[in-house]
This record gives sequence, structure tokens and C-alpha cells, in this order.
Amino acid sequence: MQSLLERIVAIVGEGNVLTGDDVAQRRVDWMSGASCRAGAIVRPADTDELARVMRLCHAVAQPVVTHGGLTGLVHGGEASPDELAISLERMTAIEAIDPIGGSMTVQAGIALQTVQEAAAEHDLQFALDLGARGSCTIGGNIATNAGGVRVIRYGMMRQQVLGLEAVLADGSVVSSMNRMLKNNAGYDLKQLFIGSEGTLGIVTRAVLRLQPRMTSERTALVACPDFDGVTGLLRHLGRTLGGSLGTFEVMWRNHYALLTEESGRNTPPLPARWPFYAIVESLGSDDAANVAQFSAALESALEAGLIEDAVLAQSDAQRQGIWDIREDIEGLIDNLSPLFTFDVSLPIPDMADYADALERRIGERWPEGRMVIFGHLGDGNLHVSVGVGSGDPQTRRDVEQIVYGPLAELGGSISAEHGIGLEKRDYLPLSRTPGEIALMRTLKQALDPKGLLNRHKILAAEE
Repeated sequence: MQSLLERIVAIVGEGNVLTGDDVAQRRVDWMSGASCRAGAIVRPADTDELARVMRLCHAVAQPVVTHGGLTGLVHGGEASPDELAISLERMTAIEAIDPIGGSMTVQAGIALQTVQEAAAEHDLQFALDLGARGSCTIGGNIATNAGGVRVIRYGMMRQQVLGLEAVLADGSVVSSMNRMLKNNAGYDLKQLFIGSEGTLGIVTRAVLRLQPRMTSERTALVACPDFDGVTGLLRHLGRTLGGSLGTFEVMWRNHYALLTEESGRNTPPLPARWPFYAIVESLGSDDAANVAQFSAALESALEAGLIEDAVLAQSDAQRQGIWDIREDIEGLIDNLSPLFTFDVSLPIPDMADYADALERRIGERWPEGRMVIFGHLGDGNLHVSVGVGSGDPQTRRDVEQIVYGPLAELGGSISAEHGIGLEKRDYLPLSRTPGEIALMRTLKQALDPKGLLNRHKILAAEE
């Protein structure tokens, strides 16, 4: 590897090939804080430098792992000592903004929040939003097909990408930097790389779709009497708010109570006595009309018995206080550590029974264990957090069997938005058919025949 690194230094510069302690101090897993174990970290400045690096790596069959913001939760950034980590941290440029066409061209290492702020300067918005916005990168968002809190209105990351550029395992560059909303000229090649977790190519640049900025944003926290109230409220708001419904996030009481009254970490806007709490947001361009429509929708929901009580945020601080309860992952870690987290999707009508069965089985197996649930319910996505007092591998495996086991029969997925990585790889057959997995292997073999890119992620090595 040393000879290879010397040739890479000639391309990217000596200060951009990190070794030793400079590698070990990097944290590659947000949840566990695990250190980077790669043989070295290479930091190219642009697509050309990365392509030249990959040509060298391909010639000697050197495997690589791509690093973005390292905010993932499925061990996708882990690298072994015989692998190189390719960090895109220097590739942070905004190359162009087209306010008329509604697009922004960026390098893949740029942070999501930076893109959001740049769009706002042009009275536009980049619709993707998630809690790690200040750290996660556009390349990582693309590689994992990130979701977040606005999927119900704007869709996943896949819907926000017009075009992209990627470097393949052999150093070839596929530049499909389309800026048009409609382009049916043959295969839509960008879709190969969105959600592929860096296993088919390394995304280096992207053309992002921008949306008109909504000048009115109204937020409410509501309490629902039962799960029928939750689903009824979702239908009711979809009908009464229509396209202005921007967010529908639900917290089971176990999550809400733990992070408010029980732990004291957050002030509860509503008492923690109801079984479900929903954060709902309406987005519009006319504040007076948006307020009137939102208030009327919640009032009619109250009259219909879909909600028991509601609090409308009257300031940015109050809105943030509501969201802090939903996004207090550190609170979950503090109270449930060692914490196991899961990101699943399933049909909305099955969620209540699924959650009840999980809680019952966890309690039967670990009487002192605890489970809490929150999630993007309007998108069919639940985040399940489990603490049973032990974090050893076998215990995790036992918990995984309980969480993932029912999903196949329900037609659900082991991953709604976090990806597969290493953590969920063995459970992929629960969500994908043998034919689908075989086609994934065919694509991998075609684009990366030596298996150099994020090896063993998503797909296990064939025996």
C-alpha cells in the first residue's frame, strides 16, 4: 500500500493523504463513536483527482470506502486496515444556481444545510431536511436516498436530484449532469447511483432540484386518543390541507413521556397522558390564508374526535421546542444505553399491532428492557429504539430478530431511509426477493467487477 500512497500523494498533495493518528481520530459511526481503521484517508479536490486515484487503485485491486459526513447509522463508513477511505470533505463548492430553472449544481462533499441556506438566498428552497443537516453531505444523501421530515410533501432524495456525476471503480467518469425536469432520452443512469451506498460508483457532483420557498410555516403538536385517531387525522389533514401538508410526524407516548416528563430533558407542551402525539406542519405562501386553513383543519379534527388537545407554535422558539422532543436522539442514548436503533417501514394500518407486538416481545424476553417509537408515519416509516441493558452482539441479534422478523409477512422493509450498510446486510432477503438480489449482484459485477467500492456493504460476499 505504501507504494500506492506515494503515487496518490503526487495527485492530491501530501497534506491530503492522512495516515496514523490522523486516521484513528476520525469517527466513522455516529452512534457508537467507532474510530476509523482505514489504511489511509485520501482527500481529492475534484472529480478529476478522484478519477486518477481510482485508476491507480483499480490497477492494483485496492478496495476503497467512501466518506461523506459520517452521520450514517448502518456502519456504511467502516473501513478495514487494508482499505483506503476516500473522503469528499474538500469537494464543497456550489458551482451554479439557476433561479429560473430551479436548480443548483454542487460538489458532493457540501453539507445539506449549506445548500439549504444558499437556496434561501435566492428565495428558493432545497426541500430535503433532516436532523443531521449541519453535518450530512449531499453525496451521502444521494448515496443513501435520504428521507427526512418533508417526504410526505416533496418525496425522498431521489426526487430532488436532476443529474449527477460519478466516478466508477476503474476511474471512468459518468457525467449525467442533466438540468431538465423531463428527459426521457434512454436509461436514467443517475438512478443507478442514488441509494446504492457507494457500491456502484462514487458520486462527485450533482444537479439538485429547487422548489419555491414557502414563506409561511405553521407547526402544531397534537395529542390523539388512539391509533385510529392518528390515521384519521392523517386522512383529514390530507383532505383539508391538501398540498400544504408539509410534515406528519408521530411519537408514541413511550417516546414523548421519556423525553419530557420522565427525563426532564424537554418541556412538554402537552401532558404525557395520551397514547400518541403528532407534529403537523402546514406550508404556504400566504401567511394569513395558511393560518386560517391550518387552524380550521385542527379545529374540525378536534370536533371530530381525532385529537384530544393541540398546541400551535407561536414563535420559532416554540416550534423548535416541539421538534426538540422529536429529535432528541442524545436523550434516547442517555436513557436507553446501550441503544439499538431501527429504521423500518410497513403499511400504516399494520403499525399499531406491529408496535404492540414488539413491546410485548421485548418485555417478555427482557423484563427490564424498554422500547420507544417515533417516526415519519405519514410516509410509512417508524424509528424503533430499544434498550435491554446489554449491547453485546448476540443480544443485538436477538433484538433484530424480533424487530425485523414480522416485516416480511407484512410486506415491510428493514430500511426505510438509512440504507443497508453492514448492519442490515444479513436481513436483506426479508425485504428483497431472490430475483431482486440476483439483479443487484449483476449490476455490481458489471460496474465493479473487482469488488473495490464499499465492499461487503449491502451485498455479502458470495460463498
